[in-house]
Amino acid sequence: QVQLVESGGGLVQPGGSLRLSCAASGGIFLINAMGWYRQAPGEQRALVATITSGVNRNYADSVKGRFTISRDNAKNTVDLQMNGLSPEDTAVYYCYADGRVKYGLAPWKPFASWGQGTQVTVSS
Repeated sequence: QVQLVESGGGLVQPGGSLRLSCAASGGIFLINAMGWYRQAPGEQRALVATITSGVNRNYADSVKGRFTISRDNAKNTVDLQMNGLSPEDTAVYYCYADGRVKYGLAPWKPFASWGQGTQVTVSS
């Protein structure tokens, strides 16, 4: 399975910034979409931002103008620059990727993977 490893979470004051990073590894794979989702306590996991291999971006309304998603196709990484953070952004942030993966002589097959999650806490 394609593995995703996130980094960059932490504690930040309101109005501050954080940058999350995620790297994919494992097998030979072609990634279609990558993105970030978040889950606050007592709530369902929700989309934050996604980006396709063609660099089409999609943002949740609540983060438009504050968050920027970017992707390095050569390195199979996706970053999320978060500016103007507020306590409402506090959540566990999960990296996501989907596409096709190939192991050895086996045929290509679709995959969808999630990272382990990284905590972002916005508090004074």
